Amino acid sequence: MRALVAARAREPVPPPHGDGPWPLAQPFRVGSLEMPNRVVQAPLAGIGNRVFRQQARRHGAGLVVSEMVAAHGIRHGNRRTRQMLELGQGESPVAIQVFGGDPDVMAEAARVVQDAGADMVDINMGCPVPKIMKTGAGASLLADPERGAAVVRAMADAVDIPVTVKMRRGLVPGDMDPAENARRFEAAGAAMITIHPRAAADEYSGTADHSISARVVKAVEIPVVISGDVMDAAGARDALEMTGAAGVMIGRAALGNPWVLGAIARGEADPRPDPAMVLDELIAFCEDIADLLGPDRSCHYLRKFHAWYLQGRDVPADEVQALMEDPTLDDALDRLRTIRAAA
Repeated sequence: MRALVAARAREPVPPPHGDGPWPLAQPFRVGSLEMPNRVVQAPLAGIGNRVFRQQARRHGAGLVVSEMVAAHGIRHGNRRTRQMLELGQGESPVAIQVFGGDPDVMAEAARVVQDAGADMVDINMGCPVPKIMKTGAGASLLADPERGAAVVRAMADAVDIPVTVKMRRGLVPGDMDPAENARRFEAAGAAMITIHPRAAADEYSGTADHSISARVVKAVEIPVVISGDVMDAAGARDALEMTGAAGVMIGRAALGNPWVLGAIARGEADPRPDPAMVLDELIAFCEDIADLLGPDRSCHYLRKFHAWYLQGRDVPADEVQALMEDPTLDDALDRLRTIRAAA
């Protein structure tokens, strides 16, 4: 959060444009699908529901990806899991990300994802959370690349939509060759790779080493999207030029700042919307989330968003803290509307 506030305090600098069109604005293909630009909204666990994805598309992301969905939950017909597969208007192109380690279960999940109307299905091979990895899912698949490839193959054989992989460099720095893993997954039928060049043990510490991403790009013929530490249009352009990647995936930079997605896609400086615009966006987002999750779940879900949207944007810190502590969504919305009236 400190980094977010510090970034909002800096003067935005528009990236210099070279000859020709802005590179992030150009379409690219994944299998038979065309993405309208090269900005991808990251699959954020516990966050990327359909309201969040619809907002990201509206603000300029060329591809949106769901929060990770458990393949076993899909198989067993878990009600909340099935709700995570529901798509909204205006999302397409959209990918649903699933996690699991059993090829048969993952293939079954891929078929359900296809039937739900998703444009592609993404395999989570990057989650570093121990409770996910100990089940043989997430980043643990990288330590058993033959099983990882078997998962890709089973899913690619099961569906007509593209199967993609989001992976990290490995479990710990230097323990494996991510380029070799990417080649295995491509040979098994993956239509796109997203590489986050931190190890699972690093989680989000340190700096993403995109020289590793560049090696993955060179290793395969399919499109590669790079993830990690891309915060604005200038950084996105530099990352594409350095790596030769097909696109950039934006996660933390867009939390509370969906405007940055369009700015990156268009080659503009990191936007600085006025407080009234920010509050209008947040209130509308809260109302849509309430329709999706209901008042109780939405109140809990939205607490982190109040800080993401409002810190560093001329809203008193005590009001932001109060929003995070309001016991009901109605209380929070009343407070937001009062702040908006005074903006």
